[in-house]
Amino acid sequence: MTDKRPIGFIDSGVGGLTVVKEALKQLPNENILYVGDTARCPYGPRPAEQVIAYTWEMTNYLVEKGIKMLVIACNTATAVALEEIKATLSIPVIGVILPGTRAAVKQTKNHRVGVIGTIGTVKSAAYETALLDKAPELKVTSLACPKFVSVVESKEYRSSVAKKIVAQTLLPLELKGIDTLILGCTHYPLLRPIIQNVMGDKVMLIDSGAETIGEVSMLLDYFEISNSPQNGRTLCQFYTTGSAKMFHEIAQDWLGLKELIVESIDLGGKEQ
Repeated sequence: MTDKRPIGFIDSGVGGLTVVKEALKQLPNENILYVGDTARCPYGPRPAEQVIAYTWEMTNYLVEKGIKMLVIACNTATAVALEEIKATLSIPVIGVILPGTRAAVKQTKNHRVGVIGTIGTVKSAAYETALLDKAPELKVTSLACPKFVSVVESKEYRSSVAKKIVAQTLLPLELKGIDTLILGCTHYPLLRPIIQNVMGDKVMLIDSGAETIGEVSMLLDYFEISNSPQNGRTLCQFYTTGSAKMFHEIAQDWLGLKELIVESIDLGGKEQ
């Protein structure tokens, strides 16, 4: 059976592109629709009720476009809105937290795991709870990195400013002895080389977004909704509530696609 309907991805901004990058590699036949709420990014410091409302607006926008599966490619939104959306929609819905924790539990040798994320994600303790449910012997250190998202959204993720911010922010992790660090925000893989340099080669970085695509692939098979190689991918469309130009620049840089279609929208479904 073949299902040409697209998979929907939502995020507070450009961070979810790190998940899409993995989808382009692992799921070459799947059509993709992506909404980044750049105008209201970051979600991390916002109240949970507001994040849930914004997440629903993005979700409804894509549901109206006929998606067959929803990937909440935002850790903050996953932490507070996943269960409600999953329980309401009739299509499969997947978040980015559980796949990341599974990979970390499998990876760690000394049972010391670090989690970096937005204020909202860390405050929710979603990663810590999921990790300790799977492996109660773990020692988990969580650290909020509120400046990281802004660095990525302003396209400064390769700058000297980024290096300074990352080095200063990660200082509290230096003496914790962690051997595995979960990048608990889909924006963070754009800072991965700098984070790895600061943490050192002995610390394994877990990209929660990349891990998620393995689960997406499994669900496509389970529900028998994969697109066939015969059809191939014909759609890869991006929507942003912010600047289409800025989004296009970051998306092109990160995804390496020659042709990118980016539309500026509002979440009422009208073009701005």
